[in-house]
Amino acid sequence: MRPFKPNSPETDHTMQCMEVWGGNQAVDNGVVMPGLDAWVYAKPLAGGDAGGDIHYVSSCATGRITRLLVADVAGHGAPVAQTASDLRALMKRYVNYLDQSRLVGELNTRFSSLTESGAFATAFAATYWAPTSFLLACNAGHPPPLWRCGSTGKWRLLNPENARTTEHREGLTNLPLGITEPTVYEQFGVRLRKRDLILIYTDAIIEAPNEEGERLGVDGLLTLVEQVRDTSPDGFITELRALLNEGWSAEDSDDDMTMMLLRRNDLKPRMRAGDWITTIRLYAVALRSSLKGARFPWPEWRMETIGGILFPRLNNRWGGAAKANADSAAKDRE
Repeated sequence: MRPFKPNSPETDHTMQCMEVWGGNQAVDNGVVMPGLDAWVYAKPLAGGDAGGDIHYVSSCATGRITRLLVADVAGHGAPVAQTASDLRALMKRYVNYLDQSRLVGELNTRFSSLTESGAFATAFAATYWAPTSFLLACNAGHPPPLWRCGSTGKWRLLNPENARTTEHREGLTNLPLGITEPTVYEQFGVRLRKRDLILIYTDAIIEAPNEEGERLGVDGLLTLVEQVRDTSPDGFITELRALLNEGWSAEDSDDDMTMMLLRRNDLKPRMRAGDWITTIRLYAVALRSSLKGARFPWPEWRMETIGGILFPRLNNRWGGAAKANADSAAKDRE
């Protein structure tokens, strides 16, 4: 698989089968997955080794599902470290699930059980389906990510209003995790095309002040990203950090700071559709794990996750390419 910097292999990481990568530690590194590149820059408060921002990336057993999570947890220290461990376990449990709603629901339940200690978090969670390049997201009170259209170079907010598809819900929606139960989370999707970029970040970026004490804000961040010319994942983050340091005190803030940049790539899933032998081996491993008492992260029983391995056309049922292309073209004409 293609690294970001061929001469510096230590600066990137290729995701393995059913791996969960990340945590709440300081990092400036990239990961490569089928269909998606990501670069994460995380700087805990006061230069510490770990902070209240948590980032995770996971890859499923077939390489078709990538899940992304960026969370900003209230607090620091041991409680956050335990929370990061719990979130990793949840990411692992649902690593082979295409539907992310159960994961987000359990995240909210986890934080709701800690309300007496004042624990809550904002979070942005997304699932990327490599066969159709479709990204389905939900936002739990988190700052809105930014989305760059590769064909026009224009940036916009990645939110339900700008999405290709949106699933509206009734009731209390999109609140930070741990505020109340039940809370429902609207899901909205976009199909990533070549040169598209997605920037996910925590609020230390938009709360960065200038010399006059004015906050950068989301609009200010949109202005800054328009000035970045390097669209490689690592180069973009480096250039954006330089712009932030020129006029804004993001790096010196009294909060943790995290940025995750996503870019579509042309790498194919490791498991080819119609690969019966690999499928049988996968479930043999799952069965052995279950017999030994280990908890295997079984995939959900749906046409795409199970049938799509053997029959390629079933993969298009989720974020179908034809519909997504039509929606994409219509949206860009607006």
